Amino acid sequence: MLLPVIIFIVAYAFIALETPLMVDKSATALLLGVAIWVFYVFGGENILTYTGFVENYEFYQTIHPDGNFLDFVSHFELVQHIGRIAEILFFLMGAMTIVETIDHHNGFSIITERITTHSKRRLLWTLTLLTFILSTVLDNLTTTIVMCAILRKLMSVRRERWLFAGIIVIAANAGGALSPIGDVTTIMLWMGGQVTADNLILKTFIPCVVSLLVPLTVVSCRMKGEFERPPANHTAESLRPIPPIVKYSVFILGIGGLLFVPVFKSITNLPPFIGMLCSLAVLWLITARIHYRYSGGSFSVSTILEKIDSSSILFFLGVLLGMAGLQSMGYLGMFAKGLTHVFADNIYSMNICIGIISSVIDNVPLVAGAIGMFPLSEYATDHSFWLFLSYCVGFGGNLLIISSAAGVAAMGIEKIEFIWYLKRFTPWALLGFFAGAGTFILLDVFVF
Repeated sequence: MLLPVIIFIVAYAFIALETPLMVDKSATALLLGVAIWVFYVFGGENILTYTGFVENYEFYQTIHPDGNFLDFVSHFELVQHIGRIAEILFFLMGAMTIVETIDHHNGFSIITERITTHSKRRLLWTLTLLTFILSTVLDNLTTTIVMCAILRKLMSVRRERWLFAGIIVIAANAGGALSPIGDVTTIMLWMGGQVTADNLILKTFIPCVVSLLVPLTVVSCRMKGEFERPPANHTAESLRPIPPIVKYSVFILGIGGLLFVPVFKSITNLPPFIGMLCSLAVLWLITARIHYRYSGGSFSVSTILEKIDSSSILFFLGVLLGMAGLQSMGYLGMFAKGLTHVFADNIYSMNICIGIISSVIDNVPLVAGAIGMFPLSEYATDHSFWLFLSYCVGFGGNLLIISSAAGVAAMGIEKIEFIWYLKRFTPWALLGFFAGAGTFILLDVFVF
């Protein structure tokens, strides 16, 4: 009955060894997602009996007395998970399209022209600070996409960009962990009433800064010299002059649209991807009108959509499908119960372990499991358990490049290798994780 777990581990190994094995990680991820659900169908009710996760099936039978197990898996469980996965994928596609539209209109030059330094170290601290701030206002995924686009405008050597991109991912996740709208998990905890915005920011701000400073300082000390800016792009589109008013208008519309997403959610309570699609639609309509007689279609969003990295989106789809299957079969719930039994009531040890595990297992089902297992009657709103959980699963996503949405986005955009990140960032990210966790515990015990 542990075959799905074995499949998951083997697939992760193939993803990690993508370069030496010459097997595309997107294909591996898709095969992982399919294999998990196929096993679920053929494994039948015995799987749920083994994991002790029969509540959903029993609930389904009360609603659909004539339904069988196959209907339950395909029309109930899978459909629910596809809905959540689609939210993430549509959000990602919308954000990538908006960023690509800004870039296509040379909008990021508004920022890059103001960064005059040629020092690698100074640029590293500048981009890190900007990423950390933006991720608290936007979210870690959108911020990473934006910052990677800016980075590509500043540096021409891909291997050098990888070091910057690694820190950008860590800064984005650190900033996202302290903001109620910075990450999917913090949104879940905030909307569920487990945390309030002011206490989340107050009690996790210093730990998140400490956890970021450790890997940032290490990379900064090793970084010397100056960087070389990429030469001007001489494509057909770039040779066509873009009026400054168009460039500024698209930049303001695009960034304003990204900033509008959390506002839209707070007003309508609809999922963030609806706000992202709304922002994309407005930008699409306005740019289409601007370029109606100007560019012959080369600047239209429909043309820009062809440049979106579909491979990364399919990689997301496969990994999330696999995680959803393990969650539906009850393996994640079984793990969470075992974790609770081992650590008893030690909320600090439990959350640290959850944070480390979130580097391998998607943090969304882990947080969902914690919310389901621990009602507010046991851990009240703004209890240290929830606040520390937010930090641990947020920053724990930095331990591996594929541990977070921000990491996967950067991996797809910059083609970062799994093993490369494992060697150069995982040890320092782990040290930063423990430094931030220790800071949280000290503050929680002696200050708050």
